[in-house]
Amino acid sequence: MAASEHTVDLLKRVTAATCKAMARRRELTVQFGHGGASVGEETIHLPTPPLQVNKDALTKLRGISDSLSLRLRYHDEALHRKNQPKGTLARAVFEAVEQVRCESLGARRLPGVASNLDALLDERCRAKGFAGVTERKDANLADVIGLLAREQITGQAPPKAAQQMVAVWHKWLDKQLGDKLRTLDTLADDQNAFATRITEVIQALNLADDDQDSLDPDDEKLDDDADDDSQDDDNADGDSESETDAGMAGQRGEGELDDDGDYSDSDGDQNMPGDGDEQPAGPSEWDPQWMRNDTPDATQYHPYSTQFDEIIDAGTLCEPDELARLRQQLDQQLSHLQGVVSRLANRLQRRLLAKQTRSWEFDLEEGILDAGRLARVVTHPTHPLSFKVERDTEFRDTVVTLLIDNSGSMRGRPITVAAMSADILARTLERCGVKVEILGFTTRSWKGGTAREKWVNDEKPKNPGRLNDLRHIIYKAADSPWRRARKNLGLMLREGLLKENIDGEALLWAHQRLLARPEQRRILMVISDGAPVDDATLSANPGNYLERHLREVIHWIETRSDVELTAIGIGHDVTRYYRNAVTLIDAEELGGTMMKNLTELFDEDTRHALRRSA
Repeated sequence: MAASEHTVDLLKRVTAATCKAMARRRELTVQFGHGGASVGEETIHLPTPPLQVNKDALTKLRGISDSLSLRLRYHDEALHRKNQPKGTLARAVFEAVEQVRCESLGARRLPGVASNLDALLDERCRAKGFAGVTERKDANLADVIGLLAREQITGQAPPKAAQQMVAVWHKWLDKQLGDKLRTLDTLADDQNAFATRITEVIQALNLADDDQDSLDPDDEKLDDDADDDSQDDDNADGDSESETDAGMAGQRGEGELDDDGDYSDSDGDQNMPGDGDEQPAGPSEWDPQWMRNDTPDATQYHPYSTQFDEIIDAGTLCEPDELARLRQQLDQQLSHLQGVVSRLANRLQRRLLAKQTRSWEFDLEEGILDAGRLARVVTHPTHPLSFKVERDTEFRDTVVTLLIDNSGSMRGRPITVAAMSADILARTLERCGVKVEILGFTTRSWKGGTAREKWVNDEKPKNPGRLNDLRHIIYKAADSPWRRARKNLGLMLREGLLKENIDGEALLWAHQRLLARPEQRRILMVISDGAPVDDATLSANPGNYLERHLREVIHWIETRSDVELTAIGIGHDVTRYYRNAVTLIDAEELGGTMMKNLTELFDEDTRHALRRSA
């Protein structure tokens, strides 16, 4: 049935009260909007209740609010960070099972909450296509272990849509884990003890082992130091299909396209396609003035070598035919989301165009005769004529950069939704005269590349710094029209592209590109699903080496740069890094959140302009 405004307001009040009660936080702020669901330390953001009220829509809203409230109630973020493991897949598993623990504690105590969460989980499993999974892939591991942990804690079997995927993994996981999952129900109330057990699970799967290339013991193992350009050359022309029977290929080089062979000669020199004036993404270019006054020490962030880093145009990383196929694949996978995000994009477009239209100043002594006020002269003949003048609304020339995490943990739904959202956003802003740049960041190899080999050949000096080779990708340059860059975004779906993430240097690279732009206003939006991780670097330096550098870069940009920095975390709390940030539980809500964040930024700019004119 159609709901009145009163009904929607009632639903908001009831849902907000339930969130506060369930989270046991009386001062909790519950906000509703079109930007999707997210949770912060003191705020929960929920989707606006639908005008067309039905059971499924209400159950979904209740499930989302219950999930976020239980996270606030049972989760200790400081303890979580303390126990969090290294490694992209390890962190994904750790995060997924912690969310399951929080939800299961509420489901065990409250049958209504259990019903709401079950319905939400079933919908997400269907949306992610778990029913069609027929082989083990690393992108599904965190979800599988989360479903098995839920079954142990609550006694509830996986949803029907996910049962086939779980069955594919079940036999192998039983062999690796034994009974490690079977006592989780007794540990769920103790986050620290629970985290210790999950760490044992991660170790049993070899996710935390820096020297282990594959999860599957039956797979052939590669030497950790053998991930070089010659191997990449062998793979460059090979089959690009998914990691069939490759175990957790996200932790290995075998069976993945590294793409490096196309861009390195026998001496390791880089031939970088793309922007002709681009330079390697190393510190020779971003030489951080913000660190020059610091006291230098051995642990200060630095790359071991920048010789093998590359900045590359997305269109040169694969053949045009494959790029077209990947773009078609992207369109097919997200056909059901296209309408929703497009509507939000149209709303943003209307808001921006409205800000750029001209307005009139009335009741002036000269200008154009105001015909609308002639009646006043007739009724009061002594009243003077009224004139008006047209004036432009101040709208600063703006450029927006989207910096997208291209790490392995973004595989599957997150990277697909990110690509689609970036595509629609670029199209929308281009219509409004706002320049958009889309960038991605990853590494050329898993667990260190040629830079690590150089370090090994140099007899492994202490505190070597960053030991992987950066790959910074330009999907769309700011001055390039959307129609030319459209196909490039399909590259994010290519097998073997997504590897590890070194966020600090990527942020500096995107920031430097923005500083070179002529626009008056510069906005940098970062989309990521986790903390920076590069196993080679972290194994040879302090454990917080990459994270500390990221914090330093963010602090400098936020306090000393004119660039406006905002971030969106997918399943990962980025509010502990960025001042202006939001965390999403579900990747499906990314598009709406991007639109909402930019709308708020432009609204803020308009408010400032009005104050200045006043």
